[in-house]
Amino acid sequence: MLSYILSKLKFLKLLGQNYKLSQSNSTASKDEKNTTSHLSVSLKNNLDLFKETIGNNYDVVIREFTINMQKQVDAVLIYFAGMTDPKIVNESILKPLMFESQLEKNTLASKLDIIEIIRTTMLSVGEVNKRNTINDIVDSCMAGNSILLVDGCPEALLIMTADWKSRSVDEPKTESVVRGSREGFVENLLTNTTLLRRKIKNPDLVLESMKIGQRTRTNVCIAYIKGIVNPSLIDEIKRRLNNIQTDSILESGYIEQFIEDAPFSIFATVGNTEKPDSVAAKILEGRAAIFVDGTPFVLTVPLLLVENFQTSEDYYSRPYFVSFIRLIRYMAYLISILAPATYVALTTFHQELIPTPLLFSMASAQEGVPFPAIAEAVGMGIIFEILREAGVRLPRPVGQAVSIVGALVIGQSAVTAGLIGAPMVIVVALTAVASFVVPAQTDSGGVLRIVFVSLAGFAGGFGIMIGLIGLFIHLTSLRSFGTPYLSPIAPLSVADLKDAFIRAPLWTMITRPSFIGSQDPKRKDFRLKPSPPSEKESQSE
Repeated sequence: MLSYILSKLKFLKLLGQNYKLSQSNSTASKDEKNTTSHLSVSLKNNLDLFKETIGNNYDVVIREFTINMQKQVDAVLIYFAGMTDPKIVNESILKPLMFESQLEKNTLASKLDIIEIIRTTMLSVGEVNKRNTINDIVDSCMAGNSILLVDGCPEALLIMTADWKSRSVDEPKTESVVRGSREGFVENLLTNTTLLRRKIKNPDLVLESMKIGQRTRTNVCIAYIKGIVNPSLIDEIKRRLNNIQTDSILESGYIEQFIEDAPFSIFATVGNTEKPDSVAAKILEGRAAIFVDGTPFVLTVPLLLVENFQTSEDYYSRPYFVSFIRLIRYMAYLISILAPATYVALTTFHQELIPTPLLFSMASAQEGVPFPAIAEAVGMGIIFEILREAGVRLPRPVGQAVSIVGALVIGQSAVTAGLIGAPMVIVVALTAVASFVVPAQTDSGGVLRIVFVSLAGFAGGFGIMIGLIGLFIHLTSLRSFGTPYLSPIAPLSVADLKDAFIRAPLWTMITRPSFIGSQDPKRKDFRLKPSPPSEKESQSE
């Protein structure tokens, strides 16, 4: 039996090596093909090569025309309809070339000079680049740019004309705030990076772009502040992104699952947000952000557990009430994962811990219920997840009605029919409300509830304690791009505790998080504590 298993493992290893070899060979052949697909001096050959690469698409516009000069030269303008600005195409490209050409004034210009003269003297467009490979031309055209091919020139002009409809900047639906910016990221990459530039007007803000996805060629951008971020973090991000060999990247969640440290953990080690001010704050602490074209969710790394209990609004309000609310978030998360398990453990194994009057009330409420407490907790938990999923997926008016009707009618009917006890309905309702206080941990909370309820049903309070110990061991073992996931708690950093369980006044948080912003630890001056003017200053005034 053991030899059979070993033979299967060797076979799978050999299969994986062959797959990697085939992938590398296919990639090499593609690269070789791309490097040899250069443009020629023949306009017809270049146009045929483009049509062969792009295929037969109805939305491709191929505009053939003649450039006005002493000797007329044939040219072709190629772009995708609906992805370019027609005003720029007509007024800034076609009109100057066809009717207002300046080439006739340069009698010494050869055909090799035509493309450079057009780029420097005739096109009134902000960005114009020269390329000579078909791969670069096709990628640029699919990004919404226009391609100009001229007969006799082995190069093409890539003219920035991209303009397609996109959602306007609006308040994010998943991160509502009472005080603070109402701006949220959209699906356009350039708009998102512009929103970040508005927050951080610093030349050290670096935006590096790359394309990921062999089929989709999705634009991805890495944002960080040079001098604050650790260079090794950027190198690790680039390494993980370059290792992604897949057909498509349609959302930042794809990249998150390819670059996270612990793919089998229920806790995310890569953060995501829709708010530009949150991304700016994290970058200023020494983190890096990953923008993906086509999604409003921006990834941030490294991620710490305490970040899930922080909001951008915490830093816009005074620290006292904010600290209280932050403690409430920690308490709500513990309630969301432990309340059903605690109820099951008390009613099944530890009845002596319940006050006698409350025990009598619970016993009378549970009288006639045919199921044990663990079956009630698991069943009600599943029903709650069904109602939550229905409320999210259905249209908003219908979803709200389903949630309200499901919670009231099903819960009340189940209690009346004697299928479940009223205390269990109260516990599940409290758990449901508490789970929405920390939305970033909704996924992990749902899994942990089932685990703790199962442990409580089999071993009572001892099972819960075993589960908590295992949970803490797992959390301390996690890393997010080399940073301890449980810091500043483990390993302990006393200075960083000012922004962990509570939020100390801003003027006391002088240094950046020690495990993240070690390149430039100081972010504030030491003498920023506000104070009233002295008597001498008031008298002088």
